[in-house]
Amino acid sequence: MGSRRAGLALWVAASLVAGIVANEFSVLRSPESIIFHQGSWPIPGERIPDLAALTMGFSVEEDLSWPGLGIGDLFRRPRATVLITVTGIDKLTLPQHGISYPVENAVPFNLDGVANAIHTLFSEETPVVVQLAPSEERVYMVGKANSVFEDLSVTLRQLRNRLFQDNSILASLPLNSLSRNNEVDLLFLSELQVLHDITSLLSRHKHLAKDHSPDLYSLELSGLEEIGKRYGEDSQQFKDASQILADSLQKFADEMYSLYGGNAVVEVVTVKTYDTPFVRKSRSILEISQNILDNQYNLGYPYNFNYAVVFNIILWMMIVLIIAVIVISYNLWNMDPGYDSIIYRMTNQKIRMD
Repeated sequence: MGSRRAGLALWVAASLVAGIVANEFSVLRSPESIIFHQGSWPIPGERIPDLAALTMGFSVEEDLSWPGLGIGDLFRRPRATVLITVTGIDKLTLPQHGISYPVENAVPFNLDGVANAIHTLFSEETPVVVQLAPSEERVYMVGKANSVFEDLSVTLRQLRNRLFQDNSILASLPLNSLSRNNEVDLLFLSELQVLHDITSLLSRHKHLAKDHSPDLYSLELSGLEEIGKRYGEDSQQFKDASQILADSLQKFADEMYSLYGGNAVVEVVTVKTYDTPFVRKSRSILEISQNILDNQYNLGYPYNFNYAVVFNIILWMMIVLIIAVIVISYNLWNMDPGYDSIIYRMTNQKIRMD
């Protein structure tokens, strides 16, 4: 009986550990100004957007105490951040060098906050912000992306037609056990086509990668998950698709890194299944009324996370101005009346005329 309990406890512990390390966050490419330490520290899934914001030089509301990210060059931030989310697999066998970390508490996330920060701070420079989920036909483009990527296939019909054009990836990509006549396989291949088209469009508009405004690319790929549902995760089709996706992602990372002159971060998040569904938070009128009633003592609102920054700016500007006024006043008060300056020359002439 005791051995059974011990075995059951070990099985539960192994299941918990497997659930924690099942998903993975990988850094395929990063510039020298961004430091990622080698290690196996798990990163919370809900903090991945904060990690992307910190690598781009933006502040976050809550500090990220994750030892995997080091303090890099604060004055040289990456010109582009590429974050690709792959669902349906816990880990991809990515070639070449790279750093990977386990993801705990994998929840759906988005980079809307980072996109809004870029659009707000660099609205005059019109940076490139692209958020795509081809299988769900979701697309969000801001800035120059509206004109440069207007020909990018985003709907399922456009993606299918794009695959059968002359310059598509079907002409050069080894399909192995995948088929051109299966809708699930075409969905998976169409997502790879989107990666290829993004680098092709950027190569024709290289000036976008040379400006001073940061660019953001957020892609969600779920074609591999559909192949797993269709054929099974032990099938040859799933194995071939996993290898093709890993090679395509590494190629895409190398091309984006090269287009931005080695100043781009390319990250991949692989998620087997999400722990919780994605629900956008909203506030009702009753909740707002309840908050007003709870504040019956007329307490002040909590400080914004930018309060310390604004306070220090105003404080030190006031100190510098006060010191400047004191120094200028002291020098004017103790100035030699016989000093040959335009002030005293005009004063002497006025005295002589009188």
